Formats: sequence, structure tokens, C-alpha cells
Amino acid sequence: QVDLVDSGGGSVQAGGSLRLACTASRYPATFGCVGWWRQVPGKMREFVASIDRKGATKYADSVKGRFVISSDNTARTTYLQMNSLNPEDTARYSCALEYSFVGPVECTVHYKIDYWGQGAQVTVSS
Repeated sequence: QVDLVDSGGGSVQAGGSLRLACTASRYPATFGCVGWWRQVPGKMREFVASIDRKGATKYADSVKGRFVISSDNTARTTYLQMNSLNPEDTARYSCALEYSFVGPVECTVHYKIDYWGQGAQVTVSS
């Protein structure tokens, strides 16, 4: 069992920045990647960014150039630095962890995620 705790959400005006953090209770030997997903009420959860255990990153087109994902494996914490926020970024953000049993994984496929954080609300006002 892995517990993921999300923190750092809040309210900000358009153009502002926020940083989210996801701390894992442990990293299993088969830990493959940690990612961030977001969801707006009434819509499907969508992929935002991910980082694998070797540090390779992946971003959704909508956040490229504005969001940066990073990790501190010693602290078992993954960060999502969100810059130039706009109202369309308003959502509940949840971190996700996926195992890797064969080869690298990217945390980009919803049904492959093994654990989810409780989520952190991000609200961007215009």
C-alpha cells in the first residue's frame, strides 16, 4: 500500500503561480513514475505531467512551457510548479503513482495508475 498526500493548492489570480507537492508514504521497489492529473466537475480527469524514476518528464500540450514537474526521491516528494496560470487551469489536481514491472512507464494512462492522492483544489480567477 502506498499513501499519496497532495498539498499546496489554493486560489490565485490569472498570471500567478502555485506549487503543488505530492509526498508518498513509501516508494515500492517497482515504483515507475509519479504524475499529476486534474479534473473539473462534470469532465473526465486529464493528464497534466509526469516524471519517471530516472527523471524523464512528460507534459500535456496545454501546460508545456508553463508547468514544471520535479522530484526529490530522498524525500519521496514530487512537485508541480505551475506558472502563468489561467482560469482554464482551475481544477482539482491529484498525484498518481504507477508501478513498472516491464520497462519504463509514463503515468499517462488513467486505468494503469495504481495509487491516487486525495487531490488539491487550484482556483484561478481572471
